[in-house]
Amino acid sequence: MKYKLIIDKNAEEEITVVAHAPSSLTEQIENLVCRFSGADYIMGYMDDEMRKLAFQEIECITIIDRKVIAIDIDGAHYRIKDKLRDLEDVLPSYFIRINKSSLANEHRILRFDAALGGGVDAVFGCGYREYVSRRCFAEIKRRYEGI
Repeated sequence: MKYKLIIDKNAEEEITVVAHAPSSLTEQIENLVCRFSGADYIMGYMDDEMRKLAFQEIECITIIDRKVIAIDIDGAHYRIKDKLRDLEDVLPSYFIRINKSSLANEHRILRFDAALGGGVDAVFGCGYREYVSRRCFAEIKRRYEGI
């Protein structure tokens, strides 16, 4: 299999896949291309308000009361209609999984605090705290040690 990426600001964007037969990979590529809008935001809903949430304004995306919620830099909670696993494919690489039901903007994490019982919390700029699972924390440590 060959992979070719050409970045040209003057050319029209085009994605071409040549495959011998449909497969799970071609299906995943098609889903990714169809979902990608080139936008750097997602839509958030609060009461009757609908707002574009720029990726860099989002501190954490988590599940609260079985709803996907984005928490912005002011600490406001916005309902997101997408599923967390779908957002993980769309969000930039600086969004990292910190537990089974949360994604964090690593640029907005101020620090990691030890919690009672040996756990670790991520503390964000707006003051929001979210539990970091042991498995995810180990992955985060490996990621930072590799820098």
